[in-house]
Amino acid sequence: MVQTNKVVRSINMQGEQICVDVFRRPDGTYGFDEFRRDPEDNRGWYAIGHYGNRVFDSFESTLNEARKTVRWLGEMSG
Repeated sequence: MVQTNKVVRSINMQGEQICVDVFRRPDGTYGFDEFRRDPEDNRGWYAIGHYGNRVFDSFESTLNEARKTVRWLGEMSG
């Protein structure tokens, strides 16, 4: 059985065409990436941030780093 990452939180930018997903890996570590989808394209979401290889020990540290790295997410957080 193939083990996959599980999204624990997905945060959409206004308009719901860009999002950041925080995920948990099968080994218990966390990561995040930024995704985009185009309404005229039926292929779905695709990575635009390419941050998914970064490794964090906790959800909180992952979300904090995502807020520092992804500008619009940090601006949403106040």
